[in-house]
Amino acid sequence: MRDYQHENLCHDPIHGYVAFTSSADLSPGETSERQLIDHPWVQRLRHIHQLQTAWWVFPSAEHTRFQHVVGVMHLASRAIAALYESLRETCPDAPSRGYCETLLRMAGLLHDVGHGPFGHFFDEHFLKAYGVTHETLGAAIIERELSGLLAGLRRNPHSHLEAAEQLDPSQVAWLIQRPRDGDAAHQPRWLVFLRSLLCGIYTIDNLDFVLRDAYMSGYSQRAYDLDRLLHYSFFSAQGLTIHDRGLEALVRFMGVRAELFRAIYFHRTVKAIDLTLRDLFVDSKRLLFPGNPLEYLDDYQGFTESSLLVDVSRWHKSEDLEQRALGHRWRQLLARQIPWIMVCQKNIVFSEDDAEQASIFSDEAMVEQKLKRLLPKEIASAPLRVDISRHIHRPYTKGPSQGQNYLFDSAQARVRPLTTSELFKRLPTSHRICRIYAHTLDHAAALSQALDQISGGAVDDLTNM
Repeated sequence: MRDYQHENLCHDPIHGYVAFTSSADLSPGETSERQLIDHPWVQRLRHIHQLQTAWWVFPSAEHTRFQHVVGVMHLASRAIAALYESLRETCPDAPSRGYCETLLRMAGLLHDVGHGPFGHFFDEHFLKAYGVTHETLGAAIIERELSGLLAGLRRNPHSHLEAAEQLDPSQVAWLIQRPRDGDAAHQPRWLVFLRSLLCGIYTIDNLDFVLRDAYMSGYSQRAYDLDRLLHYSFFSAQGLTIHDRGLEALVRFMGVRAELFRAIYFHRTVKAIDLTLRDLFVDSKRLLFPGNPLEYLDDYQGFTESSLLVDVSRWHKSEDLEQRALGHRWRQLLARQIPWIMVCQKNIVFSEDDAEQASIFSDEAMVEQKLKRLLPKEIASAPLRVDISRHIHRPYTKGPSQGQNYLFDSAQARVRPLTTSELFKRLPTSHRICRIYAHTLDHAAALSQALDQISGGAVDDLTNM
């Protein structure tokens, strides 16, 4: 009989019922998954939007990092159900299914625990100054704050750890960080394989957020075929491998993910909000948080989007003149009064053989300087901004992330690099969107023509769209 006493359910609009272990009748020293889910470090993710600023543009996209990480935890179990048998075949020293499943579930639940307000925006415009990312912060939180609870986990809703096994929190912390050169050298092969489920072309992270973001934004109710992708995936001796019968499902997933970047994450108004927020962060960050979050973890636990937006909404009443002036600017953003309007854009697609880094469209400042040289003085002196958004369709074959994904060629009954597939190779490597923003559309024609000159081709004029 199923052990209902040790199981809780929550209902998710994407995955249906999501199960996790309850706190009822725990053995001495045992931890439940519910204790991790209810922990303040995880609960704070309820106050950080999944779509960092796009929720200001898409009214229904109010979902948070919390719903996402619970969904990723659920997908960890689905992935282990599909892949564990092949993992043990290729890595006989792999621990029990209970250990691998619990480890991956916790990595899924905690992979975003280090995020600050506005997610990846905060990485770029605050954390970067201290040489940290939300991943390195998350690893520190796992090892300093949550290690005792993690080590006490004995089960998940589908499997148990063996008697001699104890979950290693450092392995959870390692899994949530993106690969770096040489960092896998001293890790067991089975753990390196499991990392491909958190860092690769299709992962439990992006498999959830593509479905969730597409649904919650209204873009699509069922964006790609998750069941087929998992069904045709397995671990070969090389690593995470997809059978050629599942390749079209993978390409469909990658296409939808790319569409979400263009239509949702890089929407022209979303990027205008980001420009406004970037300017505010430059002037406000010393007032927002005291310093490197690694040195102020207690304060960081209470620092969320909700706390930040409440704080800045009161700054206009401050007796400090600088803070009061910033408060008025923040109130404009909160009222969705955005000064930047998109005038025109240029889409640039790069293949693996293109010298992307040598392109002028790899540097916003360079594009802006060249634009101003091409414009009449009265236009060049008016406020304008260049924004370049970049999405990676498929990874390069070089660097520490290489070797994450493979293809099984059924005709030749052998595993090949995924990049040898003609269908896969037709996908671009990356895509950049260069946009020009101004305070008015008065000089739209001149700006569009100047960008056209720089790019050497027609520019997409979207001012009337």
